[in-house]
Amino acid sequence: MEKDKNLYSPIFKVTKEKRRALHGHNSKIIWFTGLSGSGKTTIANELEDILHSKGISTFILDGDNIRQGLNNDLGFSQEDRKENIRRIGEVAKLFVDSGIVVLVTFISPFASERKLVRDMVEKDEFIEVYVNCSLEECEKRDPKGLYQRAKNGEIKEFTGISSPYEVPENPEIILETSNYSIKECTEILYDYLKRLL
Repeated sequence: MEKDKNLYSPIFKVTKEKRRALHGHNSKIIWFTGLSGSGKTTIANELEDILHSKGISTFILDGDNIRQGLNNDLGFSQEDRKENIRRIGEVAKLFVDSGIVVLVTFISPFASERKLVRDMVEKDEFIEVYVNCSLEECEKRDPKGLYQRAKNGEIKEFTGISSPYEVPENPEIILETSNYSIKECTEILYDYLKRLL
């Protein structure tokens, strides 16, 4: 998409660095990716509770909530899914600029789309968290009944069933939710993050 030549980036007096100083910590995108049912939102919810207790300003952007509002005009075609991630990436970038740690929980199955968001921000501002859980275990959990509906043909282009998931090649951290509890995974992630915030 070509940029409008009449658009200019405004220069504001209050910078990202000043906002971070006010909050007393760095701002980051913590991007949770993994299959539906892997534990992304559950871990993000637990992590946010810990960060909040430490005085860190946070916000969770969750796939289901965003699709009910900002992205309610998008379907699940490959083109719409790409636009879904692009929009949430732009919103997440605004949170980073505001000095807040934003926890983003999206399946985001394609490496190119995750890279698109990574490239929107500075090198150290994007932390990819791969919530690794086997398809078999996710199907067993199936908290929303989506896998069964996908197998019945009620949901088209469902990641893991009729649409692929590209495993991250170099995520900052991998959480094995098939092998460790939510509490253990959250503690592993917090231990990794606390030196970066």
